[in-house]
Amino acid sequence: MHPLPNGALILAGTPIGSSEDASGTLREALLTADVIAAEDTRRFQLLTKRLGIEPTARVVSYFEGNEASRTPDLVDAVAAGQRVVLVTDAGMPSVSDPGYRLVVACIEAGLRVTAVPGPSAVLTALAVSGLPVDRFCFEGFLPRKAGERGRRLTELAGEQRTMVFFEAPHRLAEFLADAARALGAGRRAAVCRELTKPFEEVIRGTLEDLAAWATGGVRGEVTVVIAGADAVEHTAADALELVRQARAGGAKLSAAVADVARLTGTDRKQLYAAALADKETI
Repeated sequence: MHPLPNGALILAGTPIGSSEDASGTLREALLTADVIAAEDTRRFQLLTKRLGIEPTARVVSYFEGNEASRTPDLVDAVAAGQRVVLVTDAGMPSVSDPGYRLVVACIEAGLRVTAVPGPSAVLTALAVSGLPVDRFCFEGFLPRKAGERGRRLTELAGEQRTMVFFEAPHRLAEFLADAARALGAGRRAAVCRELTKPFEEVIRGTLEDLAAWATGGVRGEVTVVIAGADAVEHTAADALELVRQARAGGAKLSAAVADVARLTGTDRKQLYAAALADKETI
């Protein structure tokens, strides 16, 4: 079925803090929607109440547990010419929130996908961190298991771009301690808590200092910004040692070589040959 002119999936960014941050465009999108897919329908109702609006759209839940089953119906609605607005509890849908599956499905069906821009914890934290903003990467939530998280951080040890992470408050101290071990205790970082909310707090310092601070307990939504590694000239021996470390952490040889080659600028084929000949690596 070909989409009618009005058919579109609209990703609507919602305030990460005060409802006063909501734009007029967000209000219009909600009021003109045919279907609203909300991560939490109860929270969505509270949002509309704070915004002082009463959308007439059909509201359905769309969260991690029902994404797979609900996506086809929403795609059909867009294909039928309806305006489907997707909202999550806070921030931009599909960025560590439900939405990616629906976006891909609509694109594959040749349907229009657009967005209502809104506040982003990623960019807000980056901007207030005081760390370089010219080049950065978003890593989202790292694995919950300590071993897997440690291996991922070790892989990021040579990343020269500023890195942005999300982390649950009850795991923050452990995350920062792991980051200090993998990236260096003196690496600069910032913990941004409750951004744009009344109890907003930004703590800056070294990873070692921040890990010690977090042991006292932290509440609220947390975004962590960590400075990238200083640019260094890596020798072939340095690259091989990084491969050994990655292997010791459980990484497969091919993956370890690929990551280290990318981070150090070392020739991948030469590094792989050196790793195969190295008894400590195998």
